[in-house]
Amino acid sequence: MPIATVNPANGETIRVYDALPDDEIERRLALAAETFRTYRTTTFFERARLLQAAADLLDADRDDIARVMTTEMGKPLMAARAEAAKCAKAMRWYAEHAAELLSDEHPAAPDVEDSGAASVHVRYRPLGVVLAVMPWNFPLWQVVRFAAPALMAGNVGLLKHASNVPQTALYLEDLFRRAGFPEGCFQTLLVGSRAVEGILRDRRVAAATLTGSEPAGRSVGAIASDEVKKTVLELGGSDPYVVMPSADVAKAAQVAVTARTQNNGQSCIAAKRFIVHTDVYDEFTRLFVSGMRDLKVGDPMDENTQVGPLASEQGRTDLEELVDDAVESGATVLCGGRRPEAYAKAGWFYEPTVITDITQDMRIHLEETFGPVATLYRVSDLDEAVALANDTPFGLSSNVWTHDTAEIDRFARDIEAGGVYVNGMTASHPAFPFGGAKRSGYGRELAAHGIREFCNITTVWVGA
Repeated sequence: MPIATVNPANGETIRVYDALPDDEIERRLALAAETFRTYRTTTFFERARLLQAAADLLDADRDDIARVMTTEMGKPLMAARAEAAKCAKAMRWYAEHAAELLSDEHPAAPDVEDSGAASVHVRYRPLGVVLAVMPWNFPLWQVVRFAAPALMAGNVGLLKHASNVPQTALYLEDLFRRAGFPEGCFQTLLVGSRAVEGILRDRRVAAATLTGSEPAGRSVGAIASDEVKKTVLELGGSDPYVVMPSADVAKAAQVAVTARTQNNGQSCIAAKRFIVHTDVYDEFTRLFVSGMRDLKVGDPMDENTQVGPLASEQGRTDLEELVDDAVESGATVLCGGRRPEAYAKAGWFYEPTVITDITQDMRIHLEETFGPVATLYRVSDLDEAVALANDTPFGLSSNVWTHDTAEIDRFARDIEAGGVYVNGMTASHPAFPFGGAKRSGYGRELAAHGIREFCNITTVWVGA
């Protein structure tokens, strides 16, 4: 795949970039390793000052970088602005909390005495150079939620971003440079996917984090395992959205529209499988389908647009194949299911779609739909809802609508996912750990868990 900005709203190639040659990759690896030697000794106060400066610059740049993101991957302009604001918020959160999250821990006095020590403490030390392989769907946020905690912990970062968002990738390197971070603290590597293995195997790279597809995660995880290097993987999701009889059905249906179509439906944590109790199925379906039909599809630069194009032509083809396979196997399309007539010949648009009568032999039942397509299921009781929610190889997050406390406890206990969001939609926040189970990956981002992932947790034992 070429490293290029291609506008998904019209298919126009705006700019093509050359991949970095081997000697430049080597120079940047050497710079990252050298920078880490001194940056690791900086104080939390110094790092926080730099990260706060980056947040201020990002706020000032918000409109400009939003337009870049929209041009490169098609998200509505309003959503792009919100993404930039969220990134600045996360930077400030880590700048304010990192010292506390990584403060030395002191075991209980009886355990220290039992070990024969005069004192014992546990210290969080940075690992070194961390390679981040990041996707295009949230081109700022996916990077910042790694970079903010990693830099505050004293690590340095190398970014291999998706090939279709090179301008956003270069902006991030420039942002941290302008904020005053030492040269080499955060570098963007404009390289293709084939270069990742060599970089990851380099002895100067201590660890890696990847957000992306399951095949990409398998590849990076296997290479890192072979090199005995730490990894954090956030992969695909097919999140359930369960609606039970005690729920506020109107509110659940309204939120469901946003939960499915956020970021043009291209979000790992977007709700994708809507599992509705039979007692409220008809009402929910009527409201949900109506809401999906009413969405404004169009130019993502238009302030009124709610759903823009998919990020790539291949992405739309993949989505169409899943829908067509389901229809050919007996599924029913309640709305959408095609390219909008107004954009049939320009851009990579697809109508917001709701499909029902799904069976287990359909590809769409088990594969992730990365676009504005919802699958709708009817269930008769709680047990069936839980079983269907877990009938997926993924386990990123989940959404549950109920006011029954016993049901809430049951879903929180039994749904196989990294998150259970009750009476609301899944959304990442810097204060809460984020990550998945099963084939959705391992490790956690954000919160204390995220900043500690790339730390050497060191026991310091001092004899009596």
